[in-house]
Amino acid sequence: MTPSLAPPPAPVRPTPRSADPGPRPRPAAGRADRRRRAAAAAGLVLALTVVVVLSLVVGARSTAPATVWAALVDPGSLSGARATDAVVVRELRVPRTVLGLLAGAALGLAGVVMQGVTRNPVADPGLLGVNAGAALAVVLGLTVAGVTSALGLAGFALGGALAAAALIAMVAVTARTGSSPALLVVAGAAVTAGLSSLTTLVLLGDPETLDRYRFWTVGSLTGRGLGTAAALAPLLAVGALVAVAMSRALDALALGDDVARGLGFRLVPTRVAAMAAIVLLCGTATALVGPLVFVGLVGAHAARAVAGTGHLRLLPLAAVAGAALVLLADVLGRVVTPPGELEAGIVVAALGAPLLIALVRSRRAAL
Repeated sequence: MTPSLAPPPAPVRPTPRSADPGPRPRPAAGRADRRRRAAAAAGLVLALTVVVVLSLVVGARSTAPATVWAALVDPGSLSGARATDAVVVRELRVPRTVLGLLAGAALGLAGVVMQGVTRNPVADPGLLGVNAGAALAVVLGLTVAGVTSALGLAGFALGGALAAAALIAMVAVTARTGSSPALLVVAGAAVTAGLSSLTTLVLLGDPETLDRYRFWTVGSLTGRGLGTAAALAPLLAVGALVAVAMSRALDALALGDDVARGLGFRLVPTRVAAMAAIVLLCGTATALVGPLVFVGLVGAHAARAVAGTGHLRLLPLAAVAGAALVLLADVLGRVVTPPGELEAGIVVAALGAPLLIALVRSRRAAL
């Protein structure tokens, strides 16, 4: 008797992909996050606007906002004491405000580029020898060339920053280990130490130069006019354009050298371009107002708290945050010790030091 053959079992068909939805992204959460970031960015811009108004209104002699507006748009309509206020606004406060905006924005941009190229969350313009090179050049300009004008000292400061950055770049490029963030930091620290020693040696031998230099090195928005700002603003514009053009490269560098190389970025030219942007921004800002510490650090971290990690979003917000910090420090310096003033560099250092300590103590500050 032939056994009956059972029909073959029906094939098991895989469940269609559409039948197993699995975890799906929540578009509402993404929209809420974008709205939160947009609101934070708008708040940052609003804060800058408020500080600009305060910079024009507040001083040893406070000025009514209506008088400030009239001084800006129609100074001829003011008379008596209000005419004096118009002169103070136009000749003193407007230049200080413009200088603060330019220098703060430049240092904020430079802070983002510097932290991106070195992958160091506490990177600041002083890290790569920019301030030290500018300081030595200013001292040489005072002692050797006898330069006393603000524009002349600004030119020497920018030249010194360029020379220091070129020296650091040569060390980083010619090293056998290749260009790396750690190598840039070490070369910058070494160059800073050497240039600072030379600056001190020159100053100790010339008390008159020391007396003039100490007013420049403290960092102040006074004593410079709109002519100096107009002469150096094109350099800031070039540095800002280079920084924005490097946003994708900085995003790749944040993932590591191997990943950046795999994405098609050449590391040495990228770091050289970053150094060029840093020098143009930091060197020009230092030439405008003297060395200001912590502005790049605070600006970069304020922008990162608002916009995340994408450098194309970080750069403009860091410029806004840096400008707001410098102007806020200048306004506070006018009111904390009336009728005198504290230089903006002192106030910025007092505001930035606690942040640096907090970053060093934070687990996220991977040093």
